[in-house]
Amino acid sequence: MNTKINILLIEDDKSICSYITASLSGNGYRVITALSGKEGVSLAASFCPDVILLDLGLPDIDGCDVLRQLRSWSSISVIVISARVEEQDKVMALDLGADDYITKPFGPAELMARIRTSLRHSHSAMPGRVYRAAGLEIYFDKRMIYMEGSEVHLTQIEYQLLSLLAENSGRVLTYKFIMNTIWGPYTDGNNQILRVNMANIRRKIEKNPAQPQYVFTEIGIGYRMRENESV
Repeated sequence: MNTKINILLIEDDKSICSYITASLSGNGYRVITALSGKEGVSLAASFCPDVILLDLGLPDIDGCDVLRQLRSWSSISVIVISARVEEQDKVMALDLGADDYITKPFGPAELMARIRTSLRHSHSAMPGRVYRAAGLEIYFDKRMIYMEGSEVHLTQIEYQLLSLLAENSGRVLTYKFIMNTIWGPYTDGNNQILRVNMANIRRKIEKNPAQPQYVFTEIGIGYRMRENESV
């Protein structure tokens, strides 16, 4: 049971609140709820949760504004739960620092899986850590990559891209976030250079680049790396 894991749910719909709270409590999580954005920000500061579940359509302030406020002082894992299905809404939330985005309606099993992924990522220690998944190994401290025991040779940019995705495995990283991290905040909005490098990486690590096992494209949003199995 996850009795020590605290979750803050910021959601104004009381029926959804009850449904999610029951699901989380049944899986051993401790849950506190906020029905407005301002209340949610206040509780986040005082409650210090491990994960925040954030609805975007709040009655007082928009969920994206809540996210901006949270990210101004906290790195708490935030999973957006929203009925907004447009790509630009997902991109905005992820660019503002959300760790994940779930579209309503969703089942409890999916929610639990997303929470477990978020917790694994936030609780993992990066120095000296190794990424392992289905034959692929990345040794961050040695900057070395192996596929089924054979060393994979990447360019410096390719390694930076792959290690960034691996260090955030299981999470969607937007094109903008990746471009800013690798090429700097003043890069133009053209992500062609990113696509070219990702294609090169896939040719080197994927058995079939057209059906990737490790690096997945979230159409119109960004990329997601297969979860680290060694965490």
